[in-house]
Amino acid sequence: MRLVVAECTVDYDGRLQAHLPAATRLVMVKADGCVAIHADGGAYKPLNWMNAPNRLIEDREEGVWTVTSPKGEVLTITFHDIISDSSHEMGQDPGLQKDGVEAHLQKLLADDPTSIQPGLRLVRREYPTDIGPVDLLCRDEDGIAVAIEVKRRGEIDGVEQLTRYLEFLNRDPMLRPVRGVFVAQEIKPQAKVLATDREIGWVEVDYGELRGIESPNLKLF
Repeated sequence: MRLVVAECTVDYDGRLQAHLPAATRLVMVKADGCVAIHADGGAYKPLNWMNAPNRLIEDREEGVWTVTSPKGEVLTITFHDIISDSSHEMGQDPGLQKDGVEAHLQKLLADDPTSIQPGLRLVRREYPTDIGPVDLLCRDEDGIAVAIEVKRRGEIDGVEQLTRYLEFLNRDPMLRPVRGVFVAQEIKPQAKVLATDREIGWVEVDYGELRGIESPNLKLF
């Protein structure tokens, strides 16, 4: 991982146009090629970012990084004063360990993928990619591959995670096209909007019903 602390300006040209005026920020380049720009605040969410795969061209003389995605998006970072520039080898990460509810939820959905969408059949749990395993890989009634990410609580970072998995899975000619479905007990409105914008399906499931426990919520039918 490369970490650059610097005064910089940032311009994005893609689905929309955005500009960050000069300020001191952290620019992070991960081993998989993801580039993220962080302020000193705002928790985990970057001010701007470019997911892998992308192409980073560094012009040392001009102090400009140009990051281009296959979709034609361009992120331009102009450095005015570099305070720190360091690289660190972090090795293979074991990945997030799911809590008991989330792990059990994934198992229940693997046992019966039709609870997500009719006609789904499981291919494999924890299907490996170069950036970590996707929770479930299924096929739909038409034989199309479906990557499913399962969370207890669905937020934007889960949609981002599934987006990265889809980018890697769709490189495999034996799988593509691969569509995605984001599944959780509760999905935040912002996550639903982002998923829809990225043409990723989303489904909210009832953990109690999947376990065979009647939901306390009243139903008309």
